[in-house]
Amino acid sequence: MKRLLLAAAAVMAVSATAGAQDLTGAGSSFAAPIYNSWAQVYAAKAGVKVNYQSVGSGAGINQISEQTVDFGATDGPMTDAQMAKAKGGAILHIPTVIGAVSMSYNLPGVPATTHLKFTGPVLADIYLGKITKWNDPQIAALNPGVNLPNHGIIVVHRSDASGTSYIVTDYFSNVSEAWKNGPGKGTAIAWPVGLGAKGNEGVAGQVRQIEGALGYVELAYVLTNHMTYSLLQNKDGNWIAPSLEGATEAAAGTAAHLPANTDFRISIVNAPGAKAYPISSFTWILLYKHQANAEKGKKLVNFLRWAMQDGDPQARALEYATLPKNMKQMVLKRLAEVTY
Repeated sequence: MKRLLLAAAAVMAVSATAGAQDLTGAGSSFAAPIYNSWAQVYAAKAGVKVNYQSVGSGAGINQISEQTVDFGATDGPMTDAQMAKAKGGAILHIPTVIGAVSMSYNLPGVPATTHLKFTGPVLADIYLGKITKWNDPQIAALNPGVNLPNHGIIVVHRSDASGTSYIVTDYFSNVSEAWKNGPGKGTAIAWPVGLGAKGNEGVAGQVRQIEGALGYVELAYVLTNHMTYSLLQNKDGNWIAPSLEGATEAAAGTAAHLPANTDFRISIVNAPGAKAYPISSFTWILLYKHQANAEKGKKLVNFLRWAMQDGDPQARALEYATLPKNMKQMVLKRLAEVTY
């Protein structure tokens, strides 16, 4: 009897542990702050634990494709070829929030409140290695009155397959023919110059530590780490800081004209709008349209429904823009198409 009781207790312990590890996800470091915040709030509300690993969008795509996680996360949508190789069948792209990517820098002697100005073509030329000094005439012309040092620009980029890299290279391809016809866009490209770092966390760390560094970092990391950010000239010719409002306006025009059958793989870089921030993007959860594990599938869909309907306060607190109302309704309809 004692052995039976011990065996029963062990089974209960294993069941409790399994229940505690309800859902696993991996991918985007860009979206990691909001997914971890949602997971914490949802666990307290629904008793469902969501374990999310910030490993980069490329790894997130690979892991959902190989069915080693319940959901993936990416800031660069999967290609048709990638989707065709997914082992579990059709994959849905579920947009969750809209984020802004900051061009942040570390330049002693220039006050952080100055917020250096850049155009898209100038940034592309810096990342192409054509502009190498902070006091280059092209940068100086955009920042009259600023005492720019004769210091080399240390370009920092992601070393891992990254959705944030996809957003930035999508933007560079939109504003620079040389970039479009050269490195192009993608989660992993052959960078012409610069130092690589893993994750938004890694790029933020390198920029903070290296004098003269310039790197692209998701806005939530910039604000959390009190990093210096630049102003970018948008499509309407205005100088815009990375912000929730700027990301919202970048998405507004596109969202208003989405067809009912959209698959949500949409770019909003360099969008029109007086206040639109030019390096903005949706970020996506990836899940299989048919869920092989019905129990987990229902939990995942319920989690995403909750995020759409009740997750806005956490998103805004972390400087993510929330989806327009019409997109939320479209996402909820798409989630209703998931089968178990």
